[in-house]
Amino acid sequence: MEMNREKLCTSKADVSSDSAYHCSTCHDDEEWSHTIRGRAKSRSLSASPALGSTKEFRRTRSLHGPCPVTTFGPKACMLQNPKTIMHIQDPASQRLTWNKPPKSVLVIKKIRDASLLQPFKELCVYLTEVNSMIVYVEKKVLEDPAIANDDNFGPVKKKFCTFREDYDDISNQIDFIICLGGDGTLLYASSLFQGSVPPVMAFHLGSLGFLTPFNFENFQSQVTQVIEGNAALVLRSRLKVKVVKEHREKMTVQNGIEENGVVSTNIEKEVGKQIMQYQVLNEVVVDRGPSSYLSNVDVFLDGHLITTVQGDGVIVSTPTGSTAYAAAAGASMIHPNVPAIMITPICPHSLSFRPIVVPAGVELKIMLSPDARNTAWVSFDGRKRQEICHGDSISITTSCYPLPSICFRDPVSDWFESLAECLHWNVRKKQNNFAVEE
Repeated sequence: MEMNREKLCTSKADVSSDSAYHCSTCHDDEEWSHTIRGRAKSRSLSASPALGSTKEFRRTRSLHGPCPVTTFGPKACMLQNPKTIMHIQDPASQRLTWNKPPKSVLVIKKIRDASLLQPFKELCVYLTEVNSMIVYVEKKVLEDPAIANDDNFGPVKKKFCTFREDYDDISNQIDFIICLGGDGTLLYASSLFQGSVPPVMAFHLGSLGFLTPFNFENFQSQVTQVIEGNAALVLRSRLKVKVVKEHREKMTVQNGIEENGVVSTNIEKEVGKQIMQYQVLNEVVVDRGPSSYLSNVDVFLDGHLITTVQGDGVIVSTPTGSTAYAAAAGASMIHPNVPAIMITPICPHSLSFRPIVVPAGVELKIMLSPDARNTAWVSFDGRKRQEICHGDSISITTSCYPLPSICFRDPVSDWFESLAECLHWNVRKKQNNFAVEE
């Protein structure tokens, strides 16, 4: 679904006029201002989409990329702050506020992990009994025998609202999200919301925990602080990915004979195009799949061919994903507040093919090279893996819907602490000093 200018900047009906975000460029460059706490507030975000002469939405080529939507779910938004640095919002000024008190919460628990059962139950009891909140839980979580057969947990479980992935739409019913697990739970939470994402509070109960800054020991006070608002936020940009496939349908001919008398068992017939869209938090990975040949894909930037990737594949990642697969492939690590897209080759067949960083406003397009020996495969945050054939294309831009991740302290401190604890960044024995001569 192509995003037009009306849909891009339409705010929720229940968002108050004092905190709603407006983008002048998205509204035909009209002059505007609104008052916050008695002062006139002008547009402070540097990124804005450029509109062409056509109705189709066109990305800006600004270094700062497209303007993100700063309303998260039905009730949360960014606390407006006039302080900016070179037209870029100061990360320290990114604070969470509520237009209305939050009433519903989505609890995402790592599946098949017995160690999370007790924290999950304690959290749900606290949310339902103490805070009287509506708790949404995925249906397969409650199918765990340890939860289904717990009679003491039964009264709490009856108050849950359940949903199924890819079947039920809960995007407009969730005020904020709580993740129990590792980084995978946060990636899964992102995949559930293809539009505006409610604020996410992630507890470190998994393996790595780079994206999960909260410890569960004092969860009551921490959750209460988030419900009261004014918590620090980091806006993790996502990638809007559109996959266009030449849909071919294989048809079996009766008796294996066509009208012209040629014997055939299968016929590939083009019956149109299939379009799929995804919101990706970490990275889009294009690789050679099970084939033993090198991958051979063309990479276009704003319609211009910039290179052909020959190797095991290529990674297109967000700054959040720069510390994941991209870092393992030799890319630099970028803070989530930096508006950028990273292109990282995987084992390239060229020593001079180095990872690069491009502006967040550009549009990348990846296609199988015409002379490629084999097809390619693509995955989105490690999920929805599918084959890419000749004629198919993958378009990637920065999404206008970031994931608002609630910080334990602030965006900078949390990020460097994760680098030190999870990746052991620059950990080594210190050099001995010279002995002082008497």
